[in-house]
This record gives sequence, structure tokens and C-alpha cells, in this order.
Amino acid sequence: MTPKSLSRRSFLDLSTKATAVAVGFPTIVPSSVFGKNAPSNRINIGAIGTGRISRGHDMPGVWQYDNANIMAVCDLDLNRANDAKKLVNDFYSKKTGKDYDGVRVYTDYRELLQNKDIDAVLVSTPDHWHAPIVVHAVGAGKDVYMQKPASLTIAEGRMMADAVKRSGRIVQVGSQQRSSKQFRYAAELVRNGRIGDLKTVYVGLPGDPGGDEEPQMPVPKNLNYDMWLGTTPEVYYTEKRVHPQVGYDRPGWLRCEQFGAGMITGWGAHHIDCAHWAMDTEHTGPVEIWGKADFPKSGLWNVHGIFQTEALYKNGVKMVVSNEIPNGIKFEGTKGWIFVSRGDASVTASDPIAKQNAAKALDASDPKIITSVIGPNEINLPVSKEHHGNWLESIVSRKEPIAPVEIGHRSCSACLLHHAAMKLNRKLYWNPDKEQFINDPEANKLLSRPQRKEYAIVASNAKKTAKKA
Repeated sequence: MTPKSLSRRSFLDLSTKATAVAVGFPTIVPSSVFGKNAPSNRINIGAIGTGRISRGHDMPGVWQYDNANIMAVCDLDLNRANDAKKLVNDFYSKKTGKDYDGVRVYTDYRELLQNKDIDAVLVSTPDHWHAPIVVHAVGAGKDVYMQKPASLTIAEGRMMADAVKRSGRIVQVGSQQRSSKQFRYAAELVRNGRIGDLKTVYVGLPGDPGGDEEPQMPVPKNLNYDMWLGTTPEVYYTEKRVHPQVGYDRPGWLRCEQFGAGMITGWGAHHIDCAHWAMDTEHTGPVEIWGKADFPKSGLWNVHGIFQTEALYKNGVKMVVSNEIPNGIKFEGTKGWIFVSRGDASVTASDPIAKQNAAKALDASDPKIITSVIGPNEINLPVSKEHHGNWLESIVSRKEPIAPVEIGHRSCSACLLHHAAMKLNRKLYWNPDKEQFINDPEANKLLSRPQRKEYAIVASNAKKTAKKA
């Protein structure tokens, strides 16, 4: 059975009419809005990158909603793409009680983006592919849910955010802690002065161990390894540099600086984002950063190990980030403190941190702080009950989602600033308006990386693709 499709223009016309007659449009769009038997009215979605995070988090996060239809999957590893097709078809077969075979397989995301029946895409790829695919997707007129961190470098993150703004597309960054009640509530308590004047924010992140040298291996026939490397330099293939060829355990690329910065962006993009939310610094960044870290001296895996970095913001608040601080965020003010974390929750079974049995997701120096009620005349932050559902609602309403790309870019930028301080091992001075280090050519070289020509994204290309939307 192949689901009927609806053009984006027709879909938006329909959704606008639906919104106009609705009073208090619901957070999750029920199938009754469009009619249970009207598959042509669903949001048709293509999943780009079908590994661990896609299978365990992003695709299930979307297919739970009746107004969403995953109609295509894409992966540079054909085995993974075929696995994803079966996963999605099996889900819809079980849901409908009928044999289902409505999912198309792609091995090149550019071909998927040319499919005009696809309204939106999930981008669940390795970090170095996030920004390039998002730029191309919004240029093709697609709305996007993208995994965090927003980009590999600050420069390409800025290109991406600007391209999204010009395109008018809806882009949700996968900073799903914004859709967790305790993180929003903690931010509201801080913003409304429940701990007095905020002075220091402590961010605890897990660490990543190094590894051994790994031998060169033949590239599997099912993997387009050259395209998998994307913008980054050519290096020999070994399985632990990429992802497991059997199973969906945590992939090795997460520990290779060529493809990401390690835990400072991997978990930091979540916690620093929520810290910014509470600090009311979502559209800016620190002005001074300093710190140190241990980096492996040998081995394939070379992201940072133990570290501590600090940053100072224009409002006088200091942020301390370290692997030696309990995983979560502690806000310390003149009248007390608040600690917030995921508690026992994890996104995937292979998250690199053991569950904290009976961990408190929200704690404070005085229990009265976290039983405080935020009044209607105080600062009330936007509410999202579920991150993927919030994205789908935004596609219909055309209103900004809970984690828009500009805010995601600023969160990622702050992480990369901490990473720059680790690499240079000295104090850095940052201009958040110009997004440049001040009088520091050596540090400014870290804002971008050389890109292989075939896969490079430059500002002119970003503008060109955005105009096509």
C-alpha cells in the first residue's frame, strides 16, 4: 500500500484553514482534525540517517502521531537503509493491521530532497553532516527536525541559521530537554528570581575514554564511505571510526574530532542550551572563556577527556563546565540554588552514562523553591509536552518551535567556544555580536575548517539554495 501524498502548498493552505477555525490549537494535532481516513492530509516525512538515534528516538518520536507519515528513509549504508525500511513498514503494518510497504529507500539525501511529495525531513546523521543537509533541505522547501549539535563549526552554524531564516522553513533542533517539564520549570524559577540574583551556573557532562590504534579495513560494499566523510578530510576506513556493521551500539565517530568535538557538544548542546534558557542569554554568548582539558596522545579516538572550562557572560554570570560535576545543571544565586537533570531518563540504551537510581530530576537548597508556583504575571516560558510533536505542530501553524535554529546555533557556538579554550589552553575574548574572537587570529582560525570541495558549504551556496524554497 502506498500512502497518498499532498503538495506542500496544498498542505499549508489546508492547515491554515484548520488553524483559523480552531480555538486554542492543541499541542498534538489529532487525526480527527484532518480525518482518520485521509492519509493525503498527513505530513509526509523522510528520515535522513537511520542509525541509533534515528531508530530509537527520532522515527518513533514522529510515527506516534497520526498526522505524520514516514514515507522515505535514507542512509549512506544500504544495510541500515533497508533495516529502516523494514522497521517503519513493520510499525505501520502493526498499527493498521494490514500489510504495509509504503516506505521508499534512498542512499543519497539529495535525491530524497528532490521528491516533491516529501514535506519535511528528520536529520539524524553524524554531527559533521547536520548543517550541510539542513541548508540543502530548506533550500528544497522542506521543514526540518535536526539532531543536535547544530554544526561542526561556528562559521557553518551561522551559514545554516541564516539560510533557514531566509527560507522561512520550520526547523526544530533536537534539544529535547526543552520539552521536559523540569528543565522548563527550573528556567522559570531562575528567571523569576526564586534563587535571588544568579551568580554561577555549573554544568556537569559525562566524559569519553580514548582508545587504541585501529587498522585500516576494506570499505564495506554497502557503505558510501567517501560521501560519509563529507566535508572532512579523506582518511582510511576502519569500522570503529564510523559505526558498527552489525547492530546499533554507540558509534565510534562520536569520539573522533574529525566529526565532532566530543561530549562538550554531544551533551553540552543539551545542558548549555537549558542554562542559556534560564540565564536569558539564548541569542548571545559568553564574552570570556578559559579552561583546560586532557586529549589522548595516541589512538583512533581523540576527543577531549577530563576537562574544566569556565565562561563569563556580559551580565556577570559565570558558567563552569566539567566532567567532574554531577551530570546536570546547578544554578547558584544569592538566595539559594537549583539543580536540574534528566534523573533516571536516557534517550537511548547506549547513552554513555549509567542511570542514576532514584536521582532527583529537580532539587534545590530549600524545598520551598521547587514547590513555588509561577504566577500568570511572571515570566512563563513556552510549553512543549513532546519535542517531535511540537515540531509537527509548528509545521501546521508555521509558528516557531520550542528549539529554533538560531537558539540551537548559539548553544552549539557556546560549546565550541569552550572547546576552543580547551585546545588553546588560555583565556579567550569573544564578541557575541560579531561572532569573532577579539584580536586573536589564532583563535579565529578555529571558527571554521577546510572543507572538501565536493561537499563544501560556502555562504554563496547557502544563499543560492535558500532562494529556491
